[in-house]
Amino acid sequence: MDLEPYRGELVAYCYRMLGSFHEAEDLVQETMLRAWKARDRYDASRASVRTWLYRIATNVCLTALEGRARRPLPSGLGAPSDDPQAPLTPAFDIPWLQPFPDARYDVEARADLRLALVAAMQVLPARQRAVLVLREVLEFSAAEVAEQLGTTVAAVNSSLQRARAAIADVGDPGEVPEPDDAEAREVVRRYARAFEAADVPALVRLLTDAAVLEMPPVPLWYRGRRDYGLFLDRVFAMRGTSWVTRELTAGGQPALAAYAPDPEAGGHRLHTLQVFTVRGGRVAHNVVFADPRVFEAFELPGEISSDGFGRGR
Repeated sequence: MDLEPYRGELVAYCYRMLGSFHEAEDLVQETMLRAWKARDRYDASRASVRTWLYRIATNVCLTALEGRARRPLPSGLGAPSDDPQAPLTPAFDIPWLQPFPDARYDVEARADLRLALVAAMQVLPARQRAVLVLREVLEFSAAEVAEQLGTTVAAVNSSLQRARAAIADVGDPGEVPEPDDAEAREVVRRYARAFEAADVPALVRLLTDAAVLEMPPVPLWYRGRRDYGLFLDRVFAMRGTSWVTRELTAGGQPALAAYAPDPEAGGHRLHTLQVFTVRGGRVAHNVVFADPRVFEAFELPGEISSDGFGRGR
């Protein structure tokens, strides 16, 4: 029984359930171990290997979620700040939502890995979350999901309706361009060029009027071009100009790894991973991650030397 071909999609599933890439990998490893131990009891006449694995993974995720607090973004915890000079104090006691590193696994459905949707899913009760992902994203039948959760088709359909209603304000994933969308890619490239030059006016021109900037693990967030721009002024005043960026994707969204100048070492040091939502040819949302575990998940070099080569993590 070869289980490895299913690892990538199972990691994506567990990530949607937990909101943490590291935990998702651990839970998939637990799923594979349980499946291997139970392989002699697998009945091919009752379910495919894939369906069987998802049943095990669902049980593993539900157990892991018992008593757990949801993983939020700062915008899910309160009102935006109106002080671009507020102290940047990290809140490490909050289990922040993490982005999904696309390059690590070949996953077909990426629109449902975007941060806004995964953040909304975290508000749902765990079983509703499982029903929503299994039915809407993975397209299992109601009967298959009922079997996986040990419940009835009627209960599955009821849970799905409640889950849909709860996240209705997140919007249609189809409204958000994919990273290979030419217009979205050009917007992020222009943003990257302006960011490397610390050109705040050019960056502000690329924003929507109500653009959101948030930066876990700091529990602050800002809304609007004015405060977004004032905060960037602060960043460049603190960290200097002449940045370096690297393009990548996270959960089906365009992203940049931003490297701040490091005068002592003569190169650039990894500062943040920025994940963008682009709408109508402008940046509508930027989630800026500064957590070393996020950098680790994306396998980003910790430094870039003056010759452009990465080193360390």
